Amino acid sequence: MSWLDDNSWLAWLGLALALVAVEAASVDFVFLMLAGGALAGCIAAAAGLSFVWQVVVAVIVAAVLVLTVRPLLKRHFMATIGDHKIGSAGQIGRTAVVVKTVTEQDGRIQLSGETWSARLAPGTTECLPGQEVRVVSIEGATAIVTALAAGRKSELNHG
Repeated sequence: MSWLDDNSWLAWLGLALALVAVEAASVDFVFLMLAGGALAGCIAAAAGLSFVWQVVVAVIVAAVLVLTVRPLLKRHFMATIGDHKIGSAGQIGRTAVVVKTVTEQDGRIQLSGETWSARLAPGTTECLPGQEVRVVSIEGATAIVTALAAGRKSELNHG
């Protein structure tokens, strides 16, 4: 047991690494904050504090991290994720160029480098080839579009 007393910083470091590995699987930032507490315990052990104080330091630092840093990280990463929808939901709001005249029944558009079936949203006038449109919804494999106002730039030309 004397080895553990002399090298408790190493045990805290091992705990921190194990918590980081668990975080890699969960990606919820809880275990990362606990790992920060374990690192604080490691520093306390290296400074020569008793085991009780090492635990107190680790718990306090972990609690502060969970209550302050974790919400900031979650907000930052969730905001980033929300901006990059995948699949057909990611096409809503994008602009496209009409390839074949789009009416309320049929048409074709060039959207994100692919040709899509398209129909007009109710109350929209027909869109001619070369005209820019905005995708307002997706129904199956068909994009529902509206015409863009004159003078608006297309996302296809700028990104």
